[in-house]
Amino acid sequence: MDTRRLILVLIFTFSSFMLWENWQKYNQPKPAAAAVAGQTAGADAPKPSAALQAGAAVASAATAEAAAPVATETFTVTTDRVKATISAQGGDLIGLDLLSYKEHDDKTRNFVLFDAKHKYLAQSGLIGEGLPTHRTVFRRVAGPDTLAEGADELKVRLEADAPNGVKVAKILTFKRGSYSIDVAWEIANGGDKALAPHAYFQLQRDDVAPAGETKMVSTFTGPAVYTEADKYQKVDFSAVADNKAKFAKTADNGWLAMVQHYFVSAWVPQEKTPREFYMRKLDGGNVFQAGVIVPVAEIAPGAKAGTSVTLYAGPQEQSALKQVAPGLDLVVDYGWLTVVAAPIFWALEAIYKLVGNWGWAIVVLTILIKAVFYPLSAASYKSMAKMRTMTPRLMQLKERYADDKQRLNQEMMKLYQTEKINPLGGCLPILVQIPVFIALYWVLLGAVEMRDAPWIGWITDLASADPYYILPVIMMASMFIQTKLNPTPPDPIQAKVMMMMPLIFGFMFFWFPSGLVLYWVVNNVLSIAQQWQITKVIEAGGKAANDAKA
Repeated sequence: MDTRRLILVLIFTFSSFMLWENWQKYNQPKPAAAAVAGQTAGADAPKPSAALQAGAAVASAATAEAAAPVATETFTVTTDRVKATISAQGGDLIGLDLLSYKEHDDKTRNFVLFDAKHKYLAQSGLIGEGLPTHRTVFRRVAGPDTLAEGADELKVRLEADAPNGVKVAKILTFKRGSYSIDVAWEIANGGDKALAPHAYFQLQRDDVAPAGETKMVSTFTGPAVYTEADKYQKVDFSAVADNKAKFAKTADNGWLAMVQHYFVSAWVPQEKTPREFYMRKLDGGNVFQAGVIVPVAEIAPGAKAGTSVTLYAGPQEQSALKQVAPGLDLVVDYGWLTVVAAPIFWALEAIYKLVGNWGWAIVVLTILIKAVFYPLSAASYKSMAKMRTMTPRLMQLKERYADDKQRLNQEMMKLYQTEKINPLGGCLPILVQIPVFIALYWVLLGAVEMRDAPWIGWITDLASADPYYILPVIMMASMFIQTKLNPTPPDPIQAKVMMMMPLIFGFMFFWFPSGLVLYWVVNNVLSIAQQWQITKVIEAGGKAANDAKA
């Protein structure tokens, strides 16, 4: 009974956790056609609220954005980290290759964050009478296309004219060794009236999960908002489509992001700048926009002004995200187990700095976690070892009272009391460890550092499944050995079920990231060694006691 409960607790808990995650994703409400049409009609441009004093400037922006896009030229700039494709229309970032990362399915190609496949791009524009939006065609000022040797930044300047003598420039500044891009607007008021414009910065994307997502391993894809007051808020695409999205709308701090597995893009306005966040679904498809509007200081005739917002578009490297903005590292989401998972990742990263390999860092971390829980594991294995020595006597009781279940249970409990065995002694220590196991699961699943990180031999990407299924097979074998070390259930049917558990449970891991499977393999090997030693000592002591009685 003890063995059955021990293993079933582990399997049931982990399986329930996985099923809950996927049930939530599957049961996201689907947008009703009428609701979507009502929400997107007339919502072609961001409209700042009265709190940002948009005034009558919104109408012209809406008209400009509603205009059909035109074919325009594009050009590419390259730094040491990214290759960016920029469109003359709006100065939009319509393509972004991350040069240090490879595609999930084709390791010969660089990973592409902004792309046409997902309609994923970064846009920005101005809100004000006659001012350029992301639909306006700009002209590029001559400049370099590649970050020069020894240079720290590369600037791309785009210019456009507005009515009444207003001149506008959009400047994109790429930085060496960084995935941050400063997007700035400069406005020169050559007219005879003061201007009070706003600038908007938005991310556009469809609701399709990126390559590599499976039903067994799924993570959040969608927009998110962070403010000091409301903290980190994820928003489902379905809620945006139904116009039921709940998130912080206005603040003087925080950021807006588009999150997917391992990567993120985020608009980060300057601190203490008033801002308004918005999200919407576009007509005629499953494309969404999420953005932020910031005011520009009033510009008197003959004066100049502008604003600047940082765009981070790259991997979810926690150390880099913390430097970009407070709370941005929360996009690496561990859910309700963050309080446990965050220290685990800190320890994993510290070990990596010592050993220089993420695979060996996982091995060392597993050993350390096993050492921390050694007393609990020892208590569990001692209980199981005592149960194992009682198996022959339990079988005798089962044969003797086969027709009297009540008497059988009474005699079994009496035997447990006489031998001072707690039938639940093997389960309770495991229950304490389950939150740590699940937290470590999320750490290994969410850490972009595992992506394309090799371990040894055939394991060249700890974030992908073992290409030859060697680790899953080893894990299944280790689980089988553990089952043999456990006491045999008195019921033959239960015994057969327990022998099948390694196959059933291990089969799930064929599609899990190899870094996760590596953890389980190492943990199982250590558990086998510990359990074998304790079982050997307990059984030797029991045999000696029986010999003494004889």
